[in-house]
Amino acid sequence: MFLRQGVSLSVVVLAGALMSACASSPTKTGLSEFGRYQCGQLEVTVTSSGDDELVGLEYLNRRVLLKPAESASGALFVAPGDPDTRFWSKGERATLSLRGETLPECLEPGAIESSFRGIGTEPFWSVVIENGQMRLTRPYDQQVTEDIRLNEILANRHGRAYEATLGDERMEVRIAHQLCEDQMAGAQYPAQVRLTLGDETFEGCGGDRQRLFRGAEWVVEDLAGAGIIDRSRMTLRFLADNRVAGRASCNRYMGSYNLTGEGLSFSPQATTMMACAPALMNQERRFLELLEQVTDGRIGRHGELLLQTPAGDTIKAFQSEVESP
Repeated sequence: MFLRQGVSLSVVVLAGALMSACASSPTKTGLSEFGRYQCGQLEVTVTSSGDDELVGLEYLNRRVLLKPAESASGALFVAPGDPDTRFWSKGERATLSLRGETLPECLEPGAIESSFRGIGTEPFWSVVIENGQMRLTRPYDQQVTEDIRLNEILANRHGRAYEATLGDERMEVRIAHQLCEDQMAGAQYPAQVRLTLGDETFEGCGGDRQRLFRGAEWVVEDLAGAGIIDRSRMTLRFLADNRVAGRASCNRYMGSYNLTGEGLSFSPQATTMMACAPALMNQERRFLELLEQVTDGRIGRHGELLLQTPAGDTIKAFQSEVESP
């Protein structure tokens, strides 16, 4: 397991404090429907617009005004004239759809997914946390204990910590939002997890792996070490339902991807049928060929996306800071 390189020392120290320090009472940011959320790789901010009827939704280089709407629970806001753009807040979590595309679950700083899974290897163990309760698969004997009621003992912008009692045994689970790598399979996860049972402590990873890839437009900056043609553009968007789409240089493409604990792969991509200059068409063909050969996807030390093939070729991409038209 490792901490992502390139983060500031203060963040690493604070995250380490979350994993190791004891706390006697929860401390939370108190953000309600107004505040900052992380929707996978997309950071959004919900603010007051100065108009009692509207709120502002800010992300990348855009600001969208939303109007409160009726909902059975939580706080729902919808863009006037665009019902497919909506933000639905429920406490420290929310759902965001932009023009009909639903992003990964939006979380206030430090919050965990509504269904959070953590795992460890050597020995194998797992925890699933939902609605303040947990299912535990114990190390060594794989005994499963259901419906463990948790007491939250720490909540800050770096993560959460919980404790419970199993008979005479005290249990504690600490979750820190730091990039984590499974020691056996090498898969990356968005959170580090520490499970303590009695006097033993076990390290692991957790969270939805798709949160590392979805919510961003990834812009290719290097194709198998050859760079890219000046002013050309290749992009990837990881979408809901295991769909992927983007620009391949000349044409747009779409298809599917498969993300597992063993790696990342792509289906053959369907493209539009435009013709461009031969150099662009050659670059596009090379990009799509490499994409089909990818067997692993990782987040690098500077936050870049690294798509790797068994032959050692890599597609390197960074997140766009603006929304493409």
